[in-house]
Amino acid sequence: MTSSAEHIPERPDDVTARDPGATPARLGRVRARRAAVMAVPATLVTAGLAVFTAQGALGVQFAISGMPFTVTATELKGTGFAQFGGMREMVKGSPNEGDTGGQVVVVTSVIKTATLTKLCQSVNLGGTNLVIKAGGGKAKVRATDLTTDSTELSGNARFEGIEIGIDASELKKAGPLRKGPKGMFSQQSDTVRITKLRQTNYATTAGVFKLPGLKLGFSESGC
Repeated sequence: MTSSAEHIPERPDDVTARDPGATPARLGRVRARRAAVMAVPATLVTAGLAVFTAQGALGVQFAISGMPFTVTATELKGTGFAQFGGMREMVKGSPNEGDTGGQVVVVTSVIKTATLTKLCQSVNLGGTNLVIKAGGGKAKVRATDLTTDSTELSGNARFEGIEIGIDASELKKAGPLRKGPKGMFSQQSDTVRITKLRQTNYATTAGVFKLPGLKLGFSESGC
């Protein structure tokens, strides 16, 4: 891959990829995730990610609820991008732990500064969806130190100044503290642009998250 090559990840073999309006299979049950987690580029995630834990890695430092949520945007632009694999855990005894013991294999993506156009976020609450929308007008959604823990990610991606296969402890482009544990496969780039972005996330954090034109409500369908 060259630093400016276009790359379109394969969409996951999942009902949500075939029908974006579909609801997750049986709320409260977290299915076992195989090591072939979707990432950008998808072909760069190896089976070895499944055996790593994210101890000491940048990312979510709280117990996740185990309820996945969908995030879409017509366009994401970012500077200072890094990505590596890990594992997140729910509170012990969570009703959402399913047959995984409350563990979820994720791909952690970090962007130092990001703008998103027509952001939509939805979570299925069982019979209804909580939907948040923002950045649909002239002003875009803006975030700093944006971190997402995802199990699925698709879109049309373009990277500039990309480095693939770097040790996660050597990551620098997303910031001096934005690193993963030693020995973990990772990638980083100077910039990233993704159109038709669609993610299944278990957690999102940001230093600053500006949501112009914010709208929150309930809907029969999600994003």
